[in-house]
Amino acid sequence: MKRIIYLAAIAVAATTFWLMAQPAGDPLISGFREVEVSSVADAMEQLYGTRAYMSHEMRPLSPAKFAGPAVTVMMKKEEHKEGSAASQGMLDAIDAAPAGSVYVMVVENGADYAGIGGIMATGMKYRGMVGAVIDGAVRDTPQIRKMQFPVFSRGVSPATTVSHYRFAGSNIPVTCAGVTVNHNDIIAADEDGVVVVPRAKAAEVLKKSQELDFTEHSTMPFIERYRSIKEAVAKFGRI
Repeated sequence: MKRIIYLAAIAVAATTFWLMAQPAGDPLISGFREVEVSSVADAMEQLYGTRAYMSHEMRPLSPAKFAGPAVTVMMKKEEHKEGSAASQGMLDAIDAAPAGSVYVMVVENGADYAGIGGIMATGMKYRGMVGAVIDGAVRDTPQIRKMQFPVFSRGVSPATTVSHYRFAGSNIPVTCAGVTVNHNDIIAADEDGVVVVPRAKAAEVLKKSQELDFTEHSTMPFIERYRSIKEAVAKFGRI
């Protein structure tokens, strides 16, 4: 029991750290950093009948919670002998990224190739980016965890993309883990997964997400008090 409480305390502390570390600014972004990702996914489905959440395979290296506008990068599979020159664009995208943004990289058929490692994660952190979402693998995981930079990916691999991939564009529409992401769409992530909110729909989605959060957070104390899920669902209408 003590171990469970200890682990839970670590998770809460990590989430609090990430929320405090993210820059203030756009009230929409700040709002998405506060709500639960599951509520955002439900809001998109209820309002627009749209799946906004990425594949369940997208998992965090460490507990994290963040939100920010997307900087997208596409890497196309191609064997070549140009070395790192063919990948320069993925680095330029980091140096051009505004503080508070989220790096969204698609590595074509890249489950066994690391889209980023410790060097790129260091660049992102010190550019003020709040996280990375990699449709592919990552590497240098001890270093990334040590620097406390939040990364979601499909897995871990020691393999580099250099000489196996070519940069194919940045801030272009990409399909990341099953969801279309456009430049400046809002990415929200926590331990439940990653969701994408089109910028034009963000205000309405945030309002709905906050309502769903409030309902859920009201339902649980009701259950604790009256010991009836059936009555709680009848009263609040959320499961």
